[in-house]
Amino acid sequence: MAVYPDLNGKVVIVTGGAGGIGEAIVRAFAGQGARVGVLDIDTVAGERLRAELGDAILFVTCDVTDIAGLKTAIGAVRQTFGPIDCLINNAAHDERHQTLEVTEAYWDGRIAVNLKHQFFAAQAVLPDMMAKGGGAIVNLGSCSWIIGQGGMAAYTASKSAVLGLTRSLARDFGEHGVRVNAVAPGWIMTARQLELWVTPETEKSIYENQCLKRRLVPDDVARMVVFLCSEDASAITNQHHIVDGGWN
Repeated sequence: MAVYPDLNGKVVIVTGGAGGIGEAIVRAFAGQGARVGVLDIDTVAGERLRAELGDAILFVTCDVTDIAGLKTAIGAVRQTFGPIDCLINNAAHDERHQTLEVTEAYWDGRIAVNLKHQFFAAQAVLPDMMAKGGGAIVNLGSCSWIIGQGGMAAYTASKSAVLGLTRSLARDFGEHGVRVNAVAPGWIMTARQLELWVTPETEKSIYENQCLKRRLVPDDVARMVVFLCSEDASAITNQHHIVDGGWN
């Protein structure tokens, strides 16, 4: 992975950072010398990561759908490491669901975990970035809505909205030097995907759709996220970056 010297010592928050794509992002920033606040509901995985990476990270148990708790967790990172330089809104849940069985409570829950927290996490760190005269926010979306994937309407609706949120924030805070971008992963072979959804038949379909005939892994997304937070991407904002092996 490329090294970006300007990221050394930066304070980064990664939501959903204890596993999957989020864990790869945390490891990537730690490797750059950044100080990383990891927010995740999975205490066991988070503590294991903290034990491995040591003082490079601060793990805070956090349910991102609890906005008051989310703000408290962000405050804990700020108190430990200082003002926030970069925010990675990664936490999400891609549970499949049938449209005719979705209740109002279920719908609201999907929006809360996949979209709502992204806005309020950004709201919580933007004053830090404005005071510094710069910062970077990366919102994780998904290619699922672009390809018209079925069986998860609440997920695809929330993930498509990530792009609108990203562009509004980029427009509103660009004058303060804050850059905001969205990253849309394709079918990334996390442990969860391999356990729950990927079969020989689905993997064959993936390779038929991708230009690149290989598995996409969490580090593929982490590389893009780290680049977007570095000064090498200092002129890049208000954009939607797709990491899907050429599916779209």
